Amino acid sequence: MFRNPMRRVCGLLVLWCAALVPFAPASAQNLPVKQDALHSNILNEDRAIQVLLPEGYWPGSGEKYDVLYVLDGDGDWNLKLLSTIGRFVQGESFMPPFILVALPNTNRMRDFMPTHVAATPGSGGADKFLAFLKNELIPYVDKTYPSNGHNMLFGHSAGGLFAMYALLNEPQLFDSYLAIDPALWWDGGYIHKLAAQKLGPAQSGKSFFVAGRDEQGLRQMGITEMNALVQGKPPKDFRWKVLSYPNENHGSVRFKGSYDGFRFFFEGYADKPIEFHPMNGIVLKDRPYKVYYDGPPQALRYTTDGSEPTPSSKTMEAENSLVNEVRLSAKSADRHDRFNKATTGEFKLGKPLAAIAKPKNAKAGGFHYSYYEGPWTALPDFASLKPVQTGISGPDCNLSKLPRPEHFACLIEGFIEIQQAGYYVFALNSDDGSRLYLGGKQLIDNDGLHDASRLKTFLVPLEPGFYPLRLEYFQAGGDHVLNLLYVVPGEDKPRPIPVPFERQYSDQ
Repeated sequence: MFRNPMRRVCGLLVLWCAALVPFAPASAQNLPVKQDALHSNILNEDRAIQVLLPEGYWPGSGEKYDVLYVLDGDGDWNLKLLSTIGRFVQGESFMPPFILVALPNTNRMRDFMPTHVAATPGSGGADKFLAFLKNELIPYVDKTYPSNGHNMLFGHSAGGLFAMYALLNEPQLFDSYLAIDPALWWDGGYIHKLAAQKLGPAQSGKSFFVAGRDEQGLRQMGITEMNALVQGKPPKDFRWKVLSYPNENHGSVRFKGSYDGFRFFFEGYADKPIEFHPMNGIVLKDRPYKVYYDGPPQALRYTTDGSEPTPSSKTMEAENSLVNEVRLSAKSADRHDRFNKATTGEFKLGKPLAAIAKPKNAKAGGFHYSYYEGPWTALPDFASLKPVQTGISGPDCNLSKLPRPEHFACLIEGFIEIQQAGYYVFALNSDDGSRLYLGGKQLIDNDGLHDASRLKTFLVPLEPGFYPLRLEYFQAGGDHVLNLLYVVPGEDKPRPIPVPFERQYSDQ
């Protein structure tokens, strides 16, 4: 019933005829890569790193982020590719913002290969490189940058072999491993023997994604054999997935594999709080009412006593019937629990709001509005203000026609006519703050500086008659949006609609 509020109302003639401007993603830009370095006593050399912080990050925010460590991290090799794909996936809300730490190579075969092979001089130093990551690089990143302790590792070819080596020997270092066409054939399949020995409880809770080419390519790289081994003795809660990509080569498979790997790691992730509607309300004793959930498909659980939902709690459906007083708490029960916060709402027993007779001199066609100017960051005390302009918010009214596009406030007052008894849901979203009163009772408080994505709803039982309505709004800067919708009872497919102008009255 309630989808993204901007999509929901775009094109509709709303109460205040707002000039709706769809939200655009943050402008694409070439974000600066920080060049950093540290000396490694373990490797006996200086190691350069390149760090890309999340778009929009500022030091005073206190935010902490997952870290993606990229092997073969030279700028034109994997840094640009992984940053581009990762930013895209994050921009589509499929994964959280993250820090990217790219590691340019000094001696690739030495660092990535777990054993020495005579045909490859210098190979066999993966143990030292892993110790460098564990004891020097990761502690340095955690100390220097806003990391939250959740790490991902990307490796392609020899780097993919090293990712498997790291999983088996130091599984606690990374939560997710992305191996693109990994060279698991190395040294006669050494890594397969190691996996047969070490794969077990230590890898529980980890995620490992392998991207390969066609079936022949999977066999050539030793992926087929490793897949059979893991499938034969999977550790508990170990998430393992192998995908093949026909018509790709050893280099091109990085693109599709990286995208699918990120999606796999954060399957079910949502970057916004869970919403159900109505969020709060007044309910009648023994009179059932419905709460709707229209978010992304995921295992959403809820309780009706305010307790924290668990995976064993009741599953929230698209339409949920409740009765009497409820403290509703909903939470996603997937593996990304660290991103999930329970959303709560209260439905309290009460009586229908008191309707009044049609006010004398009341005319249909819109509410009365008063327009004020000032640099507010919250709703002002309208009683202390003198309006700059007044009028009726009828069909010809538009926010864009007001004297200025920013730093103003509006007080909208009048009466709404209700013709049918039942439960009504009022919905309010705005950019910036707003507040709704009906029958002298505050239903919705959406005050503060924010964009129009924050929708608030309230359930209230009404009888036929007229109800005084008061809507407060202020706009500081940026887009100006004000939408008041309601859901009337008795429809087969309930949907939020603007209050018809013929149901809006003003006596001024």
